[in-house]
Parts: sequence; C-alpha cells; structure tokens
Amino acid sequence: MSRRSLLRALGAGAAGATLAGCGVPAAYVEPGDRAGRDSSARDHTLHFANWPLYIDTDDENQSKRPTLDAFSKRTGISVTYTEEINDNDEFFGKISPALMNHQQTGRDLIVMSDWMAARFVRLGWVQEMDRAKQPNVAKYLDPQLRSPAFDRGRTHSVPWQSGITGIAYNRKKLGREIQHLSDLWAHDLRGKVTLLSGLDESFALLMQGNGIDITRWKRDDFYDICEQVEKLVKTKHIRRFTGNDYIKDLSTGDVLACQAYSGDVIQLQADNPEIEFVVPEEGAELWAESLMIPNLAHHKRNAEKLVDYYYEPEVAAELATWVNYVCPVPAAREVLASSKDEETAALAEDPLIFPDDAMRKRLAIARDITSEERTEYAKKWNAIVGL
Repeated sequence: MSRRSLLRALGAGAAGATLAGCGVPAAYVEPGDRAGRDSSARDHTLHFANWPLYIDTDDENQSKRPTLDAFSKRTGISVTYTEEINDNDEFFGKISPALMNHQQTGRDLIVMSDWMAARFVRLGWVQEMDRAKQPNVAKYLDPQLRSPAFDRGRTHSVPWQSGITGIAYNRKKLGREIQHLSDLWAHDLRGKVTLLSGLDESFALLMQGNGIDITRWKRDDFYDICEQVEKLVKTKHIRRFTGNDYIKDLSTGDVLACQAYSGDVIQLQADNPEIEFVVPEEGAELWAESLMIPNLAHHKRNAEKLVDYYYEPEVAAELATWVNYVCPVPAAREVLASSKDEETAALAEDPLIFPDDAMRKRLAIARDITSEERTEYAKKWNAIVGL
C-alpha cells in the first residue's frame, strides 16, 4: 500500500478539512519575528513531523528507520519522528492557531505539499534556511525543483520527495496506448474514467491537455476546464471523482484509465504489470512535498542538518528504494545503478523515480492558486465534483 493510499484509508479526505485552512484569518508574520531562541548547540534533539509511510523502515522491525537512525548515530541528535500529517488542510488547522499567535508549534521540521507550503510561505510562518550550512542541498537539489513560484530560490522549503500527476491505464484491457490527455475522452472509455477530486491535485494536468502553460495559467483557463469537465459529467463519461481510491478501481478493472500519481503506479505495477503510467505528450504536473522549519522552532540548526543529510546522494538513494517517488537528488541515480542487487540497480532506470531528459521536457510545476483565487475556484470545482 502506498503512502497516498493509506491516507484515504484513514479517512483523511480534504473535503472535510478545507474550512480549517480557508477559514483562518491571514496573520502575516514579519521576517524579524520568525526566529526563536535556537537550543540546538546544547539540546541535541529534533521533532520531525511527516506523513505515514514516507520514510524507510527496517524489514524486520517496522519501528526502526535506518536512515534516521544513522543520522542520530553520526550527529548525536535524537529525532522524535511522528507520522501525524494525514492531510494538508487538517494539519494546517492543527498548528495554525500557534503560528498566527506567534507561539511555538512543538515541531522543528514539517512536510507539506507545495500548494500548502505556498500558504505557509505567504503567511510568513516558516523560517528561511541557511544554505551556507547545507552544502548538499546547494549542490544536489534537482534543478527543476530549485525555484517554484511560491518560493523563489527555495529559501524557505526543500523537497522531501517529488512526484508526477499523469495518467494510469490498463493497456491490456484497453487494447491500445494512451499518449494524450484527450485520449481519455474516447467514446469507448465512457464510464471507465476517473479524475482526482481535489482541486489542487487535478486542475494542472487538465489544463496541460488544453496546451496551457501551467506556470502562468489564467482565470479563463480554469473556467474553460470547468466547462469541459461539467459536460463530461453530464454525459456520464467520467465515472466518478476519487481520492486515492482510484487504485482499487484500476486494479479491479472497473476503471480503465484515470488521473494518477507516479509513486502509486510503481507499486501497482509490482502486482499488475499491465498497468502503465504515461506523461501525456502535452505534459504533466511535477510536484513536491517539502520540508519546512516553522517559526520559533527551538532546534533550527538541528533541523537544517537533517535536511542536508537527506541530500547526500547515498542517503537519498536509500530513501528512494523504499519510497519510490521521484527522487529530488538526481545524483542518487548513480548510487543505485552501482548496486550489486539487481532489483535495486533497476530502480536507477525507472523514469518515474529518475525522469529522463525526454520526460523532463514535458514536466512543469504549476503556479499555485493564490489566496484571493482559492475561495472562488474551490467553490466552483467542488460543485462539479460533488464535495
């Protein structure tokens, strides 16, 4: 089971939590008020909050996390690791009262999807990292992920893992290849297609199908997509809108093609090699879930050390073999390729973990939905989806 699949199994859908994020009044924190007293020099501890199933674990003892244990052994920094982030909006609502009231959250490092990370950055709720003390990040961070629109230069965030939103389909049952987003609308796929229900997860790929540059999309582009999707709903071409439960539909054959995440498909293919993932000719969305240091964190320097540690190619490679998302450290590919274990070495050639040049040319990071746009667009999209 993938991490994303587990989130839906836990019932942590975004629909019920959206109000927690959108209903919070903006409470911008000035740069000079973000840093707390750093106790890292005398207190060798760190509180790291992450999503479930998003770090390597020992095969024989699931409570052990080899890369994290190795960090503690090397540095003497004891890490309290909690798998408490089940949904972006839910977690935002959990820690926003402290941040807007200039209080410490009790966490030194958190991982958020970039669309939510954009909100934290806009509000001034996370601290700028000291790249002079993070040589591995400076050297090895994937160039394509270095400067998203919400955080130019990646000064406040560092990708933990990345991924692609594209199309998954059962080639054998469909009987042909899918190469374009428009292929989803073929007559023989009526009632056999699903789209992602979340606005932030779905809109970019649909726009790319229309030839839109998602790094600079406009209001009219969004409403064009809404009009198209509404027609597909009325004709019952779209079977339904899903969270990560599209995995079950695709596995059973109830659905032949759907919007999907690259990391999920890698794991699906292990049991069903007939499932394929495609980056459409028009392009697909490249996204990341990023590490950030909340305001007033007591162990900022320790957090920066941990972030930089995971950008060592050897460590990034070890994490990639377990997580199976797009590795934000391209240099880790050479580490895996040199492995004597055939299965591990094969991961170096998987374009869903290390996209090749041809695939990269079709990947783009969508500009985020601004706070001014979000209420309007979410209302429109949720009405179509039925949230």
